[in-house]
Amino acid sequence: MNQRLKLLSEWLTEQDISMCFVTNPSNVFYYSGFLSDPHERLLALLVFQQEEPILVCPQMETQQVKDAGWTYEIIGYNDTDNPWEFIATAIAKRKINIHSLAVEKDHLNVSRLELLQRLYPNASFIRAEEKLNTLRMLKDSKEIDILRQAAELADYGIEVGVSEIKEGKTEMEILATIEYELKKKGIQQMSFQTMVLTGKKTASPHGNPSTEKIQQGDFILFDLGVVVDGYCSDITRTVALGNISDQQQQIYETVLKAELAALEASKPGVEVGKVDKTARDIITSAGYGKYFTHRIGHGLGIEVHEYPSMSATNNMLLQPGMVYTIEPGIYIPEIGGVRIEDDVVITENGIETLTKFPKELTII
Repeated sequence: MNQRLKLLSEWLTEQDISMCFVTNPSNVFYYSGFLSDPHERLLALLVFQQEEPILVCPQMETQQVKDAGWTYEIIGYNDTDNPWEFIATAIAKRKINIHSLAVEKDHLNVSRLELLQRLYPNASFIRAEEKLNTLRMLKDSKEIDILRQAAELADYGIEVGVSEIKEGKTEMEILATIEYELKKKGIQQMSFQTMVLTGKKTASPHGNPSTEKIQQGDFILFDLGVVVDGYCSDITRTVALGNISDQQQQIYETVLKAELAALEASKPGVEVGKVDKTARDIITSAGYGKYFTHRIGHGLGIEVHEYPSMSATNNMLLQPGMVYTIEPGIYIPEIGGVRIEDDVVITENGIETLTKFPKELTII
């Protein structure tokens, strides 16, 4: 049994939980090495205190599970089968008494929860998220190497986007070129929907790219990431076309100052909330506090948004192996917005910044 599964089994033993029923594909991947989007079909990993784990997946994916290195039992089912019957039979054969189950309450839908309750009507159901998130939070050296690769390719995506900026070009034209060039590098999937926003649309933190044309004096905001071997990157850069106003300049310099200060504040033993507060205080002092409308960042790994939440109220201490984003922003509807985002990993002595595309204001 690999170390990740062993740690989860030890937790089940300590808490006297009969089984952990894992259904989030990201967690299934973390423990099994098998990465899949099951769509509406059931994908589940069953982990026990002492018994070897079981992976449940569509029959058509069983060979992929083996190819991913899974050496334990696989329950493969066809679309005409009832996988829940197969699960009950496999557990009964092992003579495991299911008196309690740890499940991902934020992921497991109601109908599947009800099916589990029918199988084990006397069992108690325990939230598994906190433990699963904690185990995934600290990345090992292999994971960090992959995240470095993903960050390098995110840098390349920004480089392509900036090189494509020209008055009259649309957001979607530039977005298409970015993703095309990354596909040529072998990237199969972006971490999330790529954003290329221009003009006043940059004031929307999660804006939707369109056929909006770039004009002189516009900010252009890029937010993108790629998936490499199951791990995500996430970078934001903001540049400008032609002359910008003094206020636009001030907004950019304020965000950059806040981002650099938050990077400097990131050290082992520092509270997560202090990283947020460091950046927020700078933006507030400059008079833009109400225009910084989100947390300073989020954990990063198999999922683009994962544990921990880098919010002002989080008093968790930073630890070596944590990987997260730092992304302060100012968003003024009538003017536009600026966000600067990097991916960082906490080291024994400080941080390593994984994304390296220049942050000084680029005026094209």
